[in-house]
Amino acid sequence: MEVAIIGGGIGGLTTALALKQANIRFKVYEAAPEIKAVGAGIIMANNAMQVFRHLGVHREVYQKGNLINAMTIARPDFSPLSRVSLIPFEKKYQVQNHAIHRADLHGILSNAIGHQHIETNKRLQHIKKEDKAYVLTFEDGTDVQAGYIIGADGIRSQVRQQLFSENEYRDAGQICWRGVLNFTLPKAYAHEAMEVWGKGKRFGFVQISKDLVYWYAVVDTGLITDNPDIISLLRDMDPLVTALVKASAEEKIIKGPLYDLKPIGTWSKKDVCLVGDAAHATTPNLGQGACQAIEDAYTLGELAKKYPLTDAFRKYPEIRRKKAHYIVNTSWKIGEVAHWHNPFAIGLRNLTLKYLTPDSVNLKLLDKVFTLENID
Repeated sequence: MEVAIIGGGIGGLTTALALKQANIRFKVYEAAPEIKAVGAGIIMANNAMQVFRHLGVHREVYQKGNLINAMTIARPDFSPLSRVSLIPFEKKYQVQNHAIHRADLHGILSNAIGHQHIETNKRLQHIKKEDKAYVLTFEDGTDVQAGYIIGADGIRSQVRQQLFSENEYRDAGQICWRGVLNFTLPKAYAHEAMEVWGKGKRFGFVQISKDLVYWYAVVDTGLITDNPDIISLLRDMDPLVTALVKASAEEKIIKGPLYDLKPIGTWSKKDVCLVGDAAHATTPNLGQGACQAIEDAYTLGELAKKYPLTDAFRKYPEIRRKKAHYIVNTSWKIGEVAHWHNPFAIGLRNLTLKYLTPDSVNLKLLDKVFTLENID
């Protein structure tokens, strides 16, 4: 019987493409009226691009996105604390890191899957097991039957909440603003992912196409209570920071709290599994949320070529859990360190980043993130 993929985000669409390659019948059910990403950018890191090459869509990402070959962490005045070149990984894995608008990425994946395999305006309401099939009831009153379910419906996954027992969220105590605007960065930042660390706050930006820049600001909730104006909160940073925010249309800026999912032990049952944020939602501090969902899709797809789906669902968490939980836990710790308030602690942090952390350490961390697991 057909696989029902609940959720048409990056993880759900990539999973669909991987199943298509494995000749598995599927249908994607997306809650929104159309497959449409929010107005934000995203960096497709080396591990994700390796998967996209395998799925045959990496060149489309290159065409729509912008090459990123360096990552920098800096003080509020933009003086660098740490800079890592990504060129060694380009050479090792033969793919490039690219930043891209989420809407463009959704379009690439949807076209590769085929729109006939995607149904929109299908917000899942209830799941019921009947005989050898599941009956999925949606808020529009329709029912469908499926032999297998893949929950790709995000951190608030209905599949996980209805069929799995572990559903504990963790509040990072931070608020995130995100925006995309028509802007051309100075040449020094044209192919660089830049993040600025201040006192209880940080700001990042990256060129995602020739004419578009994506930026984000993350601020501790305690600071917002005293001063809710985002521009005022960022005034101690380089003028380019406030220039980017001021030039963004206020109604298009996305604001929300940061959460993750406390690492859970069970991602699959006999004929149901979870992927992406539904299984291992992470804070965005490593830029790996979507990339890990893409790795999930790759692993499931490769297993589905070799084994019956029940076996693929069982084996997939065994391969992916260790790395995904490492990403979740490391990202959480980075979020804490980046937002220190104590001046002595900030000074020690900056000293460590700038002078006491050799390039080899950063490269080793990234290589661990970028290396795909072996699939038996």
